[in-house]
Amino acid sequence: MERRPPSGSPLSSVEKAAVSPSGCEARSPIRVIWPGLVSAAACLLFAGARLVNTGWDVAALAEPGTRYSELDPQGTEGYDGQFTYTVAMLLDPEQVAPHLDRPAYRYQRILYPVVARWLSLGWSEAIPWMLLAIAVASAAFGTSALAMWMLDHGQWEGYALGFGLWVGLVASAGLFLHEAVAYALVALGWLALRDSRPVWGAIALSLALFAKETTLPFWVAGFVIRGTAPEQERNRRLWLAVGGAAFAAWQVWLWRVFGEVGIGSGGAMSTPFELIPLMGFLRIGGVSPEALGLFLLIFGPMVILPAIWGVVASLRRLRLDWFSAEAWALALNGALILFVPFSTAREPLGLVRLATGLVLAVLLFAAALGLRRVLNYSMFWSAMLVLLVQG
Repeated sequence: MERRPPSGSPLSSVEKAAVSPSGCEARSPIRVIWPGLVSAAACLLFAGARLVNTGWDVAALAEPGTRYSELDPQGTEGYDGQFTYTVAMLLDPEQVAPHLDRPAYRYQRILYPVVARWLSLGWSEAIPWMLLAIAVASAAFGTSALAMWMLDHGQWEGYALGFGLWVGLVASAGLFLHEAVAYALVALGWLALRDSRPVWGAIALSLALFAKETTLPFWVAGFVIRGTAPEQERNRRLWLAVGGAAFAAWQVWLWRVFGEVGIGSGGAMSTPFELIPLMGFLRIGGVSPEALGLFLLIFGPMVILPAIWGVVASLRRLRLDWFSAEAWALALNGALILFVPFSTAREPLGLVRLATGLVLAVLLFAAALGLRRVLNYSMFWSAMLVLLVQG
């Protein structure tokens, strides 16, 4: 189904030349693919630099700590990717539980590690390489899907790099984290839903829940998409409901096996979501005013202000069109940032990983409404990659 660019969105003469007779930007393969290749290259550059520093020990990308890998109570903590790697290597809940800080919370993100294990045919030496390959490929496919979305709405495909070069996405590929896989599924699923492929779109959004539960806002927003035939709407909502029921059943299974459901805030030493907007950030000032100032300087314009703008802009849009799925996705992802737990707000990498959904939602929303200025500003998000250079 062809879609016209939003009314009133200016197109340069070069862009107009690339528009098809129906009013939709031509989906030439190179225009769709090149942003994905740039994203993949950034992921490989980050992972490659880390591999050099680890003597090409690919398992070390997981940042394992001896507290969980060797079960040493006084050992090092490591980072979250170690749990992805451990689940992929062991898989059996009883074996893997002692090596997880919060077993249900970590094990709920089953899709990425189990796919890596299956594709590696259980060969332990191949599993970490497969984890890296899946993450890099996911970043590429997700970015290319967003590039296609941009073209469908009369925008430059390069705006997809606001997502493809987002630090939370690139970091996830080189640290065995879940964001690249989860949000690639969201981007692919969203595009499929809007392209009148409701079953595939609903399946992709549902699978994203099993990659990382923070994609739930997009799954919820998927229910309000309209403009398709009645039969397609029924199929979309049915398959989304099936996916949601499967995820709920998964949470029940986690509760029976591990004694708690997976959905929650963070791992060990985590704090709950705040009840007052931005309180998670303000609590940093209670510990160190200087740290709060530094956080606001770095993350204020890149995360906090976009979240505030996103909530306000989406609510304004919803006043005009209650069934704007992009507005719902933006409002819910913006709210995640505004009510972020203190334990996440104070950790730079944790914050930018959570903000990956906000970045994707902003780009989907801005392209759909023809907000060219917002899309131009989104290109500055790539500057956050400096956090990886420093770290």
